Amino acid sequence: MVPLATAWRSGADTWDDARRSAFANDLVRPQLLAVSAATNRAKGDQGPDEWQPPATTYWCTYATAWTNVKSHYDLTVTASEKDKLTTMLGTCTS
Repeated sequence: MVPLATAWRSGADTWDDARRSAFANDLVRPQLLAVSAATNRAKGDQGPDEWQPPATTYWCTYATAWTNVKSHYDLTVTASEKDKLTTMLGTCTS
């Protein structure tokens, strides 16, 4: 979900090896999702401010998972990332 390169730019560069391993192998907040090769290439290591799932019906799930991972690991969020996450979370129904 949150690519390692993005995590690195968001604060993981200060983590010790144990924390990096915990992040990469987290089964509670999974970092890997099965997607098509084309979608994986399109996303790369971009955050939600640069790439959004093509299906807007998935925006709520994606933004919620992204936010949970960033929050749990105390990773930073840019202003543009926050703006797009807010938009995506706005698609969630109560």
